[in-house]
Amino acid sequence: MPSTLYQKLVASHTVSRLDAQHVLLYADLHIMNEYTSPQAFTALRAQQRRVLRPRQQLAVVSHIIPTHPVNNAQRTIMDPASSLQARNLKRNCDEFGIRLFDTTDADQGIEHIVAPEHGLIRPGMVVMCGDSHTTTYGALGALGFGVGTSEVEHILATQTLVYRLAGDMRIRIDGALPLGTSVKDLILLIIGSIGAQGARGYAVEFCGTTIATLSAEARMTMCNMAVEAGARAALIQPDRITFDYVAARAQDLRGAAWEQAMTSWRELYSDPDAQFDVEHVFDAAEVEPYVTWGTSPDQAMPVTGLLPDPAASGNAHSHDAIARALDYMGLRAVAPIERTPVDRVFIGSCTNGRIEDLRLAAAIVRGRSVAPAVRAMVVPGSGSVRRQAEQEGLAQVFLDAGFEWRQPGCSMCLAMNDDVLEPGERCASTTNRNFEGRQGRAGRTHLMSPAMAAAAAITGYIADVRKLGVHHA
Repeated sequence: MPSTLYQKLVASHTVSRLDAQHVLLYADLHIMNEYTSPQAFTALRAQQRRVLRPRQQLAVVSHIIPTHPVNNAQRTIMDPASSLQARNLKRNCDEFGIRLFDTTDADQGIEHIVAPEHGLIRPGMVVMCGDSHTTTYGALGALGFGVGTSEVEHILATQTLVYRLAGDMRIRIDGALPLGTSVKDLILLIIGSIGAQGARGYAVEFCGTTIATLSAEARMTMCNMAVEAGARAALIQPDRITFDYVAARAQDLRGAAWEQAMTSWRELYSDPDAQFDVEHVFDAAEVEPYVTWGTSPDQAMPVTGLLPDPAASGNAHSHDAIARALDYMGLRAVAPIERTPVDRVFIGSCTNGRIEDLRLAAAIVRGRSVAPAVRAMVVPGSGSVRRQAEQEGLAQVFLDAGFEWRQPGCSMCLAMNDDVLEPGERCASTTNRNFEGRQGRAGRTHLMSPAMAAAAAITGYIADVRKLGVHHA
């Protein structure tokens, strides 16, 4: 029977079929962070169980760590509860023999950036993590998905998970992205089109000529954000771009081991006659610089557009949702979103904290200055990204313009550390979620691309980056 890429990955990792909708699925790699793992280790101890395969576990301190620009050795978590979480993670990893990127590790960062850059994510793998943005790894042809806190214990003890099968969705995008746009604009357009629940219950495979030309890092942004449309997984067929990315980082795959891996990886594609439950098609030429206006990632629009009118929504539910979002965001119906003033700008996160993202932002910033009323910060996604940005001179570009150049971490993506918005502050953010209070109580978040966030920092308002032009090195 012809199979989709998703079906092949599930079949190759199925230990046993439990019923029509569930399988016992094997995990090649399980990733943990400081806030979704403590209960699991406590339960293991209570039942006197060990971690079955410690070498197939990875732990990263990422969400709670402050990003103040101090030396690695001086990085300290001052909040007592957060500090306890980090100490417990280290204790658990030490006891059970698990690799940990700890607070002061030179390569510490966001789990979904650290794992791929260390060559730990490879085509054909199944990767589980107690974080919804594990879908990121589909960019490298791996089946990655988030798990619940209670499921972490099962994975640690058995290296497997009782897994409910997903449906198959294919999203095809063809054509070249217009000048001044990026994959962040593309994925916001897609989410806005199909809705925040448009891919609920599905594994989404992205394909088309647009996807084929994207870098591995750009593909990670696409797959990372797919969960914001409700996707249970996101996948892109591995190709030469994928293989080159992995080859540069997977130091243990050389010679015969590499050739053996490639033989397997070349079979990772959806068969020509494979059936998808749902298909969508988009034209890359229609992409414009996008920005969210509301409190859900699907409440997004081109920067050139007008804010929606609740009265024109067509039904009571959407009327109330639009009205509530506009009220929370302090915006007026049918007004332009462009030139809305911002107080803060955040460039970073597992969505847009990679070196390519920083290059895009620096190209806009170079030779310019942050607007006087704006506090702008750049938070690299890992220690490795930070060092590379400094070597390339990007860090100095940001510093010269008036940005804060921070240490790596999740930072202002979510209010779990001390990088938070004050009530009423408006932020241009390269993150993945804009829910009420996501970046701080009563904070207002507008999602956008790194280039668009850089433009907002320079102008002091939500701006069409195409009007600024690009300053090349």
